[in-house]
Amino acid sequence: MTIQWFPGHMAKARRQVTEKLKLVDIVFELVDARIPISSRNPMIDEIIQQKSRLILINKADMADPVRTKQWVAYFENQGIRALPINADKGVGLKEIQRVTMEILKEKWDRMIAKGIRPRAVRAMIVGIPNVGKSTLINRLVKKNIAKTGNTPGVTKAQQWIKVGKEMELLDTPGILWPKFEDQQVGYRLALTGAIKDTLLNLQDISMYALKFLEAYYPERLMSRYDLTEIPEDVVELYEAIGRRRGTLMAGGVVDFDKTADLIVRDVRNVQFGPLTFDLDVLDDGDHEEKE
Repeated sequence: MTIQWFPGHMAKARRQVTEKLKLVDIVFELVDARIPISSRNPMIDEIIQQKSRLILINKADMADPVRTKQWVAYFENQGIRALPINADKGVGLKEIQRVTMEILKEKWDRMIAKGIRPRAVRAMIVGIPNVGKSTLINRLVKKNIAKTGNTPGVTKAQQWIKVGKEMELLDTPGILWPKFEDQQVGYRLALTGAIKDTLLNLQDISMYALKFLEAYYPERLMSRYDLTEIPEDVVELYEAIGRRRGTLMAGGVVDFDKTADLIVRDVRNVQFGPLTFDLDVLDDGDHEEKE
């Protein structure tokens, strides 16, 4: 299955981001902690170029904490500061202002040396759909200003939002890119909810999830579905999961669509525990259970 999603408003949003970039001091790039690389739009590097940047690794509670620490180190080795946060619960947000000022210190010092009174930091928030941009803004301003939703594509326009006297944020719509060169990226985006389910074949997505869990977290897979072993045949695995979880049709036949939906929901609702799917760069080749 080939996964693509590039609605018209996203192309427009890219143009708007490019136009507004000169107005901001720093870009907050929000990524999903479960897929820190797959949830990075490769067009963002092209768009923001040398502009100061802080990567905010959101939904850190849903990702493997050991892997998240490795991702922070990975980005910082590339010269980009990164912070793990949980926008939904407000965890790590106090660090954003402090780290932002560290990143902008040289620019602010130059302004002061010229006798210019420092103003509020102007930051642009960018990221793919459903990564938590609006939730982050609402947490920072302590009120529901930005519209949020559990489905991608909620924010359709740009808006400036004040965060006290210290910061002004420019929210932007989530932007995916026209073509996923690596279909693994497409599967990871689909599995974590960045692409509308109505555009997907959930059986394919759930099969990807099962193969990943079998490779990296087999004990969690068996525990979740009360399995004594993982069948080699994927049809047998679906049958076993469906019968244990009761996703049956008339006559006791396993409903594969309902079973696929169940598996995908279990991943998204952290029923297997915190998972990190982007392991290509970090993977040391050891596929044993990471606890």
